[in-house]
Amino acid sequence: MRKQFLALGATLALAPCLLAQKIGVINSMSGPEAPIGENITNGIKLAAEDLKQKGINVQLVWEDDTGKPQISMSAMEKLATRENVVGVVGPYTSACSNAVAKLAEKYKVALLIPAAAKEEITRQGYKYVFRMNAPADQYASSLIDAAASLGKPRSIAFIYENTDFGTSTSKTAKDYVAQKGFQVVADVPYPKGSADYRSTLAQIKAKNPDLVFMVSYVADAILLMRQSREVGLKPQAFLGAGAGFTTAEFAKERAISENVISCTQWTPDVNWPGAKEFGKRYMAKFGKEPSYHAACAYASLVVMAETAKAAGGDRAKLRDGLKAGKWNGVMGEVQFIDYEGFNNQNRHPMLVQQILGGNYETILPSKFATKKAVYPFPGWK
Repeated sequence: MRKQFLALGATLALAPCLLAQKIGVINSMSGPEAPIGENITNGIKLAAEDLKQKGINVQLVWEDDTGKPQISMSAMEKLATRENVVGVVGPYTSACSNAVAKLAEKYKVALLIPAAAKEEITRQGYKYVFRMNAPADQYASSLIDAAASLGKPRSIAFIYENTDFGTSTSKTAKDYVAQKGFQVVADVPYPKGSADYRSTLAQIKAKNPDLVFMVSYVADAILLMRQSREVGLKPQAFLGAGAGFTTAEFAKERAISENVISCTQWTPDVNWPGAKEFGKRYMAKFGKEPSYHAACAYASLVVMAETAKAAGGDRAKLRDGLKAGKWNGVMGEVQFIDYEGFNNQNRHPMLVQQILGGNYETILPSKFATKKAVYPFPGWK
């Protein structure tokens, strides 16, 4: 019997890929970003199920950063030094991801960020930091181009939270509209989690912008639209830059979410391999539609785990595998490349959607469209 155990131990030592891949997950599972964090958690759980069916076992070590960079950094320290994970998926927010990125580089642990938008995250020359989703510049250009194709807007107002996500996304949008010749009539950062935006929104209303471009997480997105209705703000279009404007929680607030146009990384309407099936499975298992964050997280774990297995659990080989690999699944074609100052960035196409009849409908690109866009904004009911 002892010889059998020794033989088994020798086999496993020679073939570490047979062991479960120990992968860390940093996510906002509680705190104000928990609704989106739930999507990320659920996407990862579905990925783990599918990986197991492929014969790839993963041991997930979960860390809740509550959306706070300092907690996220502590989680990364723990995962890299005490848990000795081969790689990490997460975090969610831009602030947390940007803070954790330097630690991934310090400890030489591959970090695959599923859904944080701040451009700088993958512009710092890091070798161990990879990103699945398109960065902030794509949020801005996709929305502005969509509005320009639907009408003839010439002026725009910006209101955005003064976080890494808000300032980065709004900056790229302001740079883009400057190239397009738009007049910026308002540029308003706000403290995240404020209780009342009515005076700010009333000032924006007085400027009569054609477009109102908002960057917010869930709670603020709902409150901003609720109070836009109260003050009677009526542009040609409300543009929501991803995040809070793409969640089931926002869509169900039908009195204030209807006709809002937002950009997204994924919808179940695309023809990417497994995308439609993923949407159906998610709905069946969790009782709600997934946001793009769920699909990004699903794809991130699949890529991380498959590459970790091929690398035999070796951190350096995992990093090299991520850099060299190509995948095609629920997020379409994935490849981490260097371009236009970005490093290890997946060049992912954005989609544009609109809430119509209480549902997210893809309106652009036309090949994925499920409904015709409603433009201009028809007003409040």
